[in-house]
Amino acid sequence: MSTVQPLLTPKIVSHWPTSAYIHIPFCRRRCFYCDFPISVIGDHKRGETSLAIGQYVDRLCQEIEVTLSGPDPLKTVFLGGGTPSLLSAQQLEQTLWALEQQFGFAHGIEISIEMDPGTFSLPLMQQFKALGVNRVSLGVQAFSEALLQACGRSHRVTDIDDAIAILHQASITNFGLDLISGLPNQTLAQWQASLETAIALKPTHLSTYDLVIEPTTVFGKKYQPGMQPLPSDETAAQMYRLATSTLTAAGYDHYEISNYARSGHTCRHNQVYWRNGPYYGFGMGATSYVQGQRISRPRTRKDYRSWVQRLVIAQGQMDGQVSTAQDILLETLMMGLRLAEGVSLTTLQTIADPASVETLLHCLGPYQQQGWVQLPEPEDDAIRLTDPEGFLFSNTILTAIWQALDP
Repeated sequence: MSTVQPLLTPKIVSHWPTSAYIHIPFCRRRCFYCDFPISVIGDHKRGETSLAIGQYVDRLCQEIEVTLSGPDPLKTVFLGGGTPSLLSAQQLEQTLWALEQQFGFAHGIEISIEMDPGTFSLPLMQQFKALGVNRVSLGVQAFSEALLQACGRSHRVTDIDDAIAILHQASITNFGLDLISGLPNQTLAQWQASLETAIALKPTHLSTYDLVIEPTTVFGKKYQPGMQPLPSDETAAQMYRLATSTLTAAGYDHYEISNYARSGHTCRHNQVYWRNGPYYGFGMGATSYVQGQRISRPRTRKDYRSWVQRLVIAQGQMDGQVSTAQDILLETLMMGLRLAEGVSLTTLQTIADPASVETLLHCLGPYQQQGWVQLPEPEDDAIRLTDPEGFLFSNTILTAIWQALDP
């Protein structure tokens, strides 16, 4: 059975971030489900041989260097993408050095990096580790050749085996695997096999994402959600329940809707988002949340270059979207209810007026009766979605909350 971690003691947090997300947008190819802001560079280029990557890293460091810093050092850094493992060791060092010089690194900092099988070697992994990387998220997605090809991945099953071997040889003990369910022609039996294969590899963390069909993607132009060859909605729901039962039985804590971890190995960085905490965001398409403002960067390299040039001229001062009290309440609920620990009622009462809290509890009453929501009790201050049914129908619940609080 999964365990629920205790709620954090409610407190007023600093508006200055201690976490930073770095977007590295380069990929060998665009996967058929992907609508992220990326740049495709082909199968044969990487940081050492791509002028575009080198120029981008220079620009990224420019942005970092003119960004105002708060009083506390960074506690987490997350390099996502894209495919950050296409960077050279020198480019990673350049990026981390810029971050440390501008913000400082706290003792015990978590530095995570997304890596794709087939994009890194043992020497590169050893260099990344020497630079401070201590957590790896490996984009496996599937353990079937047919499914990998069906979703346009650039790696094969043998690349996964090689990547796991490299992580072990480099003594990377804290690594996670990303898997996707609901792929075209994917069966329950295949999903069960993927889960069992993943468990056998003994990662400290597993992320299981249900395929979302975005209109602008290759999949979005070929398929309609819930229609063949995609699994039916009921089969997709069964895949979710199967992941929950299989992974929790294997000793993984289901601590967030799509994430499971061994004890002590939850992703510290991502919990900043789920708890609606402040964070820096750097790079093309990234969003930051600093001093109550959300600032989004352009999604193309050309526009991002111009944006950084304006930022330098403005000496780091850029206007963003200011979060109102209503925004903060909705964002806290939308993100916090993804966590198994839920959202503290006491916390909500510090950021929302009594009428809004009463409206929220009234809205959630019917879902409590359905067994999808747990409401606060005298001995438990939390509002939680139940596992797995509440998590499974989270979109329905969150839509109802949104309509009730922001009609």
